[in-house]
Amino acid sequence: MIGAGIGGLTTALGLVRHGYDVVILERAASTGGKMREALLGEVAIDAGPTVLTMRWVFDELFATLGERLDDWVSLRAAEVLARHAFEDGSTLDLFADLERSAAAVAAFAGPRESDAYRRFCAHTERIYAEVEGPFLRAERPTLRTIATEHGLDGLTRMARIDAHRSMWGAIRSFFRDPRLIALFARYATYTGSSPLAAPATLNLIAHVERSGVSHVEGGMARLAEAMTRLFLARGGEVRCGAEVASIEHARGAVTGVRLASGEHVSAAIVVANCDAAALARGDLGEAAGRGMTSPGERERSLSAITWVMSATTRGFPLLRHNVFFSADYRAEVVDLFERARTPEAPTVYVCAQDRADAPIEGQAPERLLVLTNAPARDRRWTPEEIDRCETRTFERLSRAGLTLVETARVRATPEDFDRLYPATRGALYGRAADGMLSPLRRPGARTALRGLYLAGGSAHPGAGVPMVALSGRIAAASAIADHPLTGSSPRAAMPGGTPTS
Repeated sequence: MIGAGIGGLTTALGLVRHGYDVVILERAASTGGKMREALLGEVAIDAGPTVLTMRWVFDELFATLGERLDDWVSLRAAEVLARHAFEDGSTLDLFADLERSAAAVAAFAGPRESDAYRRFCAHTERIYAEVEGPFLRAERPTLRTIATEHGLDGLTRMARIDAHRSMWGAIRSFFRDPRLIALFARYATYTGSSPLAAPATLNLIAHVERSGVSHVEGGMARLAEAMTRLFLARGGEVRCGAEVASIEHARGAVTGVRLASGEHVSAAIVVANCDAAALARGDLGEAAGRGMTSPGERERSLSAITWVMSATTRGFPLLRHNVFFSADYRAEVVDLFERARTPEAPTVYVCAQDRADAPIEGQAPERLLVLTNAPARDRRWTPEEIDRCETRTFERLSRAGLTLVETARVRATPEDFDRLYPATRGALYGRAADGMLSPLRRPGARTALRGLYLAGGSAHPGAGVPMVALSGRIAAASAIADHPLTGSSPRAAMPGGTPTS
């Protein structure tokens, strides 16, 4: 395995479960990939994903190994999904319970919008039901497989999942209040995409969140740690600080990898848990990227500018997840995707990691992640641009009444993310979803080089913690199908006995 992100760890667990010898080679000092922490002194703070949805993906993963997820990591279901604050001073909390949310929307925007919210929820639930089995859990479909395997039903499914409209257009068909349009349109950024271009199918993200958000006790990195511990307990090997320089091959099939140190690790199976753009660029050898293309600037998903902080907070009553919207969300989207610049007025996300569902007072200091979206572009960022975005970000929080008395802060920019995740220009989610066929443009697990597989957020079925885990499950299943172990073919018969990812 090349890379110990969630996709790589999931693939590795799938392979060791079936008896394969697996070594994970990770260039960083720890596992987790984008599910990482930043250290402020001795304080660790989530600096990547902060929301866990679709916990069933991980329940199933651990169950396949005869384990209970709850025995390895402490999870608590959130009652409040997020607190949303708007420039006019209004706030809206959404809940896991549909009736509580509908009542909150009614108080916020009136009974008409509350009825629209109920209809929107039913609509997004139907979309999710259509795509879970044939898309999320399965190998990447193509237009050919949609037509040949599903016939007319496969073609009409594209209409049933609302793929012909944009997210923005679909949301506006339900809601009139611009604040609600902005709230639900922002879900496109969970995949780094523009709501003006992403297919309305992605409105299912609102259903996924409403179906359950889990808080991970101690931070999201504890989930990656639990997966790593389980992998090691089942006989796997993890080598951190091991940077892969190239994927070796002969006669059209992988033979292993070569490390930056010069060491050769033999393998019949290699799973690359990296961004597909790195393969396409040739970072791991020309053969590994055959048939892949790097997304252009306008095809990349969003990046971000983040501030990991330890601070005392006063004023605005923060919950665990908080979103402070700009006054004109559509203009913000245009800035990000069409002008490739940080918005004049950014929407700001704040994760108060030490908080549960109710505001708390007097906690000083507490752990915060502050984030605003930024484009993943080709030209370099100037210090002035970053500083200007920082000023606008914290001005937005100040206008909402939030006062921060900091004890420490660490900032990360798109160029920092590009260094962490090579070839991405800082894009955090692979390709952006742009148009009804965009889900079919993500690469699948199998590649043109025999024995090489792809897992991670740039691969099918897409970005987001549970989706990345599903990509790992698909990669493991594909590798096992192509390279079965039999009684007459012991693990030692595989070159080096080491599938790597």
